[in-house]
Amino acid sequence: MIAAIVLAAGFARRMGRQKLLLDLKGKPVVRWTVERTLPHVADCVVVTGQDDAAVRAALSGLALRFATNPRPQEGQGSSIAVGVAALKPWTRAALVVLGDQPLTPPSVIPELLAAQQASGKTIVAPSYRGTRGTPVLFGSAVFGELRALTGDAGARNVVSARPERVAVVDLDLPMPADVDTPDDFARLHGVREPL
Repeated sequence: MIAAIVLAAGFARRMGRQKLLLDLKGKPVVRWTVERTLPHVADCVVVTGQDDAAVRAALSGLALRFATNPRPQEGQGSSIAVGVAALKPWTRAALVVLGDQPLTPPSVIPELLAAQQASGKTIVAPSYRGTRGTPVLFGSAVFGELRALTGDAGARNVVSARPERVAVVDLDLPMPADVDTPDDFARLHGVREPL
């Protein structure tokens, strides 16, 4: 089974308010992200933090599960660890998805899944015109490493630890925009949805 872990526990300090709940073209930012992820996975865990109730409300009616990070101040690594711990035992691989990247092109996740099938590699990461990005697909062989994560570096160290276990998918696409600042959000309103 392929699962997704959607990270939605951040503090949004640079935005000054909870960016995942901002209205983007009629829907909260985090709902865009989750709705674009769900068709490609059999299970979806959304990791929440201090805004747990509001994020749950923003995602009401969707087929997913929640896991709450009790220490979101410890950074993205702690949220990945919480998400991996919540996966079902038979999960074969999990996509780690940033909740604040609402307009990731629909082709990205299928390309990552196809690359894992073709390569047999444990980790599959996208490269957008030469720059590594997200989402990243992790096989169950590294779940133990992900469960041990702390700090704000996310899973970068797991990806870089052993390059021979990583397949990189080169995509001729711009890096999907994330929403960190009011300017980022303003720019997203002008972006045409990726096809």
